[in-house]
Amino acid sequence: MKPVKNRISLRGLRTFCIVAQRGSFRLAAEDLFLTPSAISHQIKSLENELDVKLFDRSARKLQLTEAGSTLLRDSSPLISQLDQVASGFQARYGQRQLRVTVQPFFATELLVPRLSSFISENPEIAINIDTEDQSAEKHPTRADVSIRLYRRTPRDLDVEELFRLRLVPACSPALADRLPDIERASLEGLPLLVHSKRPTAWRDWANSIGVAEVDLSNAIRLETMISVARAAEQGLGVALVPLPLSESWFRSGNLVRLSEHELEAPDRYLMVGRKEDGQRTEVQAFRRWILQEFGMA
Repeated sequence: MKPVKNRISLRGLRTFCIVAQRGSFRLAAEDLFLTPSAISHQIKSLENELDVKLFDRSARKLQLTEAGSTLLRDSSPLISQLDQVASGFQARYGQRQLRVTVQPFFATELLVPRLSSFISENPEIAINIDTEDQSAEKHPTRADVSIRLYRRTPRDLDVEELFRLRLVPACSPALADRLPDIERASLEGLPLLVHSKRPTAWRDWANSIGVAEVDLSNAIRLETMISVARAAEQGLGVALVPLPLSESWFRSGNLVRLSEHELEAPDRYLMVGRKEDGQRTEVQAFRRWILQEFGMA
C-alpha cells in the first residue's frame, strides 16, 4: 500500500465535498464554473493522493464509498472553518471581495449602467460580476450574491424579491411602420422572434388578448434574450421583450413598443445568497443598494 502523502490538495478536497453534497459531477461543475471532466480529474487526483476510492462509479447514481462518507463527514467542517478564517482575515486585513452572478440581459441593461454609484459609495469593496445564462433556479456555490429568475422561492437561502418579469411586443421602427395594429390584427403572417427558453410566450401573450392560435412554424428562434432583442433591433421580426429591462431600448428609439398590453410571466427576479453570508458587511451594502435601485421596479 502506498504511503499517504503529508499534504493533499485543498482544492481537490473542496471539490470532493461539493461533488458529494450535490451527488453529481455535472452539478458540481456548474457550481464551480468548471467542466465535468475537470471535476472528474480533480477527484481522480485526490483518490490517487489518498490511495482510496471515494465514489462508487458502477452504480447508476453517483454514490460515496465508505471511505468517501468518512472523508466527507470529517472534512466538511474543516473546509467551512477554513472559509470562515479566510473570510475573517480578508475582512480585517484586505479589501473586501464581493462575488455576484447575474444573468446577462439584467447585467447589461440594468446592473452595469448603474454600478458606478455602488462603487463610488463603497470604494473598499472589490466587486466581481459573473454573467451567465443558466436556466436552473440555483445559487452557484462560488457566488456571494446572485440575481436571477425564479419561479419558486428557494427555502434555504436569504431572498429579496426585486420585480416580476413582464413581456411586451416590440420591433424596429422601420418594421413597426409596416405592421398593422398588433392587438386588432391576427398575428398570422407576422415575422415572430422566439426566445427558445420561453417557447410558449407568444401563445400566452396572444391568448391574453383573445387570439386563440399563433403560427410559430416560421418563427426565428434564438437562445438568449440579448440575441432576441438584437434581432428585433435589426428588423428581423417582432419579439416579446422583458420589462423593465428593455426600457433603455425604447428610450433610445432602437425598439418600438407595439402594445400597451403586458404579459406577466410566472418568473420573478430574486436576489439570493446563503444565510451565513447575510451578515457580511459587503453583502449587506450590496443588498441595500440593489433594493434601493431595483426593488419592486
